[in-house]
Formats: sequence, structure tokens, C-alpha cells
Amino acid sequence: MMPPAVYPWQQAVWRHLLGYIESQRIPQALLVTGLSGVGKRRLAEVYARALMCHAPLSDYAACGQCQSCKLFEAKTHPDFLLVEPDEPGKAIGIDKIRQLIVKLALKPQFDTQRVVIISPADSLNNASANAFLKCLEEPSARTCLILLTEKPSRLPATIRSRCQMLTCEAPDRNVAAEWLKQQGTGENSDVLLSLSQGAPLLAREYARQNFIAVRQDYFNAWLQVAEGKNNLVALAEQWQKPSALDLHVLLTWMLGWVADLIKCAWQIEPGQLCNPDMKKPLQALAKRLELKRVYPFYDSLLIARSQLSTPINKQLLLEQLLISWSQLNIR
Repeated sequence: MMPPAVYPWQQAVWRHLLGYIESQRIPQALLVTGLSGVGKRRLAEVYARALMCHAPLSDYAACGQCQSCKLFEAKTHPDFLLVEPDEPGKAIGIDKIRQLIVKLALKPQFDTQRVVIISPADSLNNASANAFLKCLEEPSARTCLILLTEKPSRLPATIRSRCQMLTCEAPDRNVAAEWLKQQGTGENSDVLLSLSQGAPLLAREYARQNFIAVRQDYFNAWLQVAEGKNNLVALAEQWQKPSALDLHVLLTWMLGWVADLIKCAWQIEPGQLCNPDMKKPLQALAKRLELKRVYPFYDSLLIARSQLSTPINKQLLLEQLLISWSQLNIR
């Protein structure tokens, strides 16, 4: 069985990675950046397979048949290490990095490369990031460290400066739409790709979760706040429950709605909207809002979204945003 290939839109960056293998100049540390949902993890794993394969193909890709490939497929390869948080959104603690340092002190078990993937790298906290520097400053033999992140600015400059940078770009909209069609989720691809900022894997996940209908429900509630028809405290409580939508996604949606309000006020072409399917209600809202008061509200949404990773009272945060939005709509 052949191992998974990279996604169609990753061919250029894949050729770049194969160039490292062909020239036998494997970077000791790679920092792979790009939006969530563009396939960074798949790219890193396909590269790891190629580096560790015992009988690579003529183009240096993994064969899928050797002992190394079979161990990787079974998730038991001794020279492949994955470092990630215990739970999504949590930090990678210093204990995990200490365990990694102990393992890297030993030689790889096979004659090929050992590969370590750290995902997401920006979840390293101060202590674990400082400890990880040891891995970069004292590289182990035949070891490639691959750091994945959509937020490289959150990594210390001391780590970034010691890595080769590689960016996974979101594909052309037509390429992404065609891929979604092949996945059986081509319906509403324009809206899905707008919601996912052009990231195909995220768009596919949104389609599976029926996000367009979910977004419409939240938008309707948001409109009712504007019309003074919703209990703000009760709505804030409902929106911050663990079973509700992830608040980062919700605030990103709200930012998109407000950005579209501003575009509608300036009579921007509908094709430039983040939410083209919501054009009519957004245009109606834009006509009655005072634009100079909308800009500070947009800023407050940006600040609120940046605070989600801090120990903030999310109920209070939402209440304040909904009150501000309600007041913005008072004629």
C-alpha cells in the first residue's frame, strides 16, 4: 500500500522538501507555518516517512513497503516522535520536553533520519520553550525537528532564528473548490472557503459539521440583539457553555459580519464580502448604523478574541460585547 501523498496545492513546497533529501542537506530544524486547515501536519508526516524510508523511490518519496514505512503506518516507529499537548488548547509542558531531550540523547535506532514533530509549536510555554532550545543548540545526530504552527510570532525569536522557515500557503480558490467537490462537499464551497479563510481541510470539516446552518442561527440571534429582541445575559450564558460553538470561531464570525457592515457602508462589491450569502441583512444594517461608531466595536472584538487564551471571564466578555453591539444599534 502506498503511503499518503501531500495535497494537490502542496506540490511546490513538497518539491522544495524533496530537494533537501536529494542534496543530502537535511535541515536540523524546520518551522512550517500556515493557516489551520491547509495540511501542515500531512505535509510534515509525508516528509517524515520519506526521511525514514529504507528504500525510497526514484523521486525520494517513501516506498510504503519497507520495515520503516510499515512501522510508521502502525504508529510504532521508534525514530518518529510526536510532541503535542495532552488536550487541544493546552500548553506543551516542560516535562514533555525533558522526556524528549532524554530520548534525543540516544542514537536513532535505524540508519536513516529520526524525526520529531512538535504540533502546535506555539503551545510551548516559557519553560518548555527555553528547555527546547537545548535541542536546537545541541543537535542530535541524524535528527530532524519539525515545528508546526499557524502563529509563528508566538514562538521566541531564539527558536525561530534557529529554524529553516517553510510556509504552506492556502491554495487558489478554484483549486480549493475543485478539491472540495472531489471530497463530496462542493456545495456552498464559496461560503465554506470564506469561513475557513481559504483553508480546504477546514472548509471540509465545516461542511461535515453543517457550519453554514449553525452560523445562520448565531447570526439570527445577533440580529435580534440589534433589534432589542434578545436577553443579552441569557444569550451570553448560552454562547459560552462548553457545548456551544468555540468562542474563537464565534468572534471570528462576528468580526467578519462587522467587516462586511463597513464594506456595505462603503458600497463595496458583494463579491468582496466575507459573508456574501448574508448580503441583504448586512446592507440593511449598514444603512442605519453610524460608521464611526462601528470601527471601535470592531477593535473591541479583536481585543476580545486575543483575550480568549487568558483566564478571562468569558460570560462577562460576551455580555460586554453584546451590550456594545446593542447600544450601537440604538437609533
